[in-house]
Amino acid sequence: MAPRHLRRLCIGLGVALGAVLALPEGGAAQDYPSRTVKIVVPFPAGGTADVMPRVVADWLSRKWGQAIIVENKTGAAGNIGAEAAAKSDPDGYTLLSAPPPPLVINQNLYPKLGYNANEFVPIIIMGRVPNALVVNPDKVTSKSVAELIAFAKANPGKLTSATQGNGTTSHLTSEMFQMMAGVKVQHVPYRGSAPALQDLVSGNVDLMFDNLGVSLALVKSGKLKLLAVATPKRMASLPDVPTIAETLPGFESAAWFAVVAPPKTPAAIVAKINADINEALRDPEVRKRLDGMSAEIVGGTTQATAAYMREEVERWNKVIKAAGVKLD
Repeated sequence: MAPRHLRRLCIGLGVALGAVLALPEGGAAQDYPSRTVKIVVPFPAGGTADVMPRVVADWLSRKWGQAIIVENKTGAAGNIGAEAAAKSDPDGYTLLSAPPPPLVINQNLYPKLGYNANEFVPIIIMGRVPNALVVNPDKVTSKSVAELIAFAKANPGKLTSATQGNGTTSHLTSEMFQMMAGVKVQHVPYRGSAPALQDLVSGNVDLMFDNLGVSLALVKSGKLKLLAVATPKRMASLPDVPTIAETLPGFESAAWFAVVAPPKTPAAIVAKINADINEALRDPEVRKRLDGMSAEIVGGTTQATAAYMREEVERWNKVIKAAGVKLD
């Protein structure tokens, strides 16, 4: 048996080693961030999915005193960027900012993904933007949702519907519209809102169910026509614009934009990022810029974020099954 003083020394060393091993999470959070942070956005530059995290990142960069790089890693309805983020080191220096597809939709559409969306660590939902039905005014003469439905019924498959890509919120909203209205339109997928809207403005496609974040500016400039919004009630900022639900009761669709961390990111770092983004969302300038995107600020705890995302998985899965959505 070892001498008593030697046993005491071993116990002391064990306690000290345990304390050192316990430091990284708390210590890392205390010092975080000490270098550049990267936010992966799995959709192209220019859309709300890209602009919203840039607004928040700009504020965080000033608070943290560190550079924040937003990297657009596009393709496969957000799966390519999401997989890259999921496989990054779980140290808080690579984050993912995304709308619903790679977080709560694609797992119900794709037979195999290179990542498990349920393993991402939810941090926060920055904002929610209502979807809306916008059309090219030179291509679509319908002045209301009812007129558009009547035209689509008389001309099945003639209208073309641009979407942000297969399985995206705009795609599922289009499918839900076709299902509820009893019409059929041609699906034309793009890689995000920006290229889809560009083709819509140029007249290469007829209509789009897009969030109002970017498309509203095109409506105000006369390049697009806004037929209706997908909120349950008319928006206070657009009181003269009807809802789709006024023609198709129960129709509702919104895009939200979350920040998540790679699997196994320490809880202390996640809590710090959550607290700081919540602080950013209270800043008057940030609120003003998000309001300019027609965004409703969400924020809240990591627990509330996780619960909301679980609900969204179920909600969109029901739409996918009911509409019989298949990947092209």
